[in-house]
Amino acid sequence: MAGKEANATMLQYRPQIAPAMTQTEARHTHAAPTDARALIAARGGRVTRTRVAVLEILQASDHPMSHDELAAELAAADIAHDRVTLYRALDWLVEQALARRIAGSGNDRAWRFELLRADGHRHAHFHCDRCGQVICLEGLEPAVAVALPAGFQLDRAELVIHGACPDCGVERASPAAAPRR
Repeated sequence: MAGKEANATMLQYRPQIAPAMTQTEARHTHAAPTDARALIAARGGRVTRTRVAVLEILQASDHPMSHDELAAELAAADIAHDRVTLYRALDWLVEQALARRIAGSGNDRAWRFELLRADGHRHAHFHCDRCGQVICLEGLEPAVAVALPAGFQLDRAELVIHGACPDCGVERASPAAAPRR
């Protein structure tokens, strides 16, 4: 009986999600006020605690999240998981077009994940090459008109702009941050 109660408790988990948004706010965020359980079940997937929690975290996030950031959120919510389970949950969400991967580059090669919006909205990202932060550039949609060779098919295109975020740019310009000789 205790096992069934524990199992039922695990399935009741709901992370804190932002309150209902106006239409304007919804257009400018990744959040889609849609039940994670229903989305997973509609795609024929097993409705696991990890999948539900990861999808809800991505729905509530305003920026793409790394595996480590997602793991920290799960741990903070007291959701037991391991690295492989989290990778599998993320892979499944990507395969089901509920989330998408954003490639890292430079010294930070970690994938980031974000909610793939049902309306097909795409946008560019800014990657700070110093601290690894990735932010969404909502006003900049990658327009791809590529003439591919015969037989090739475009699956996805990403526009990632690289540079320094305000914090890292200030650090670099600061005399205290200059390298010592």
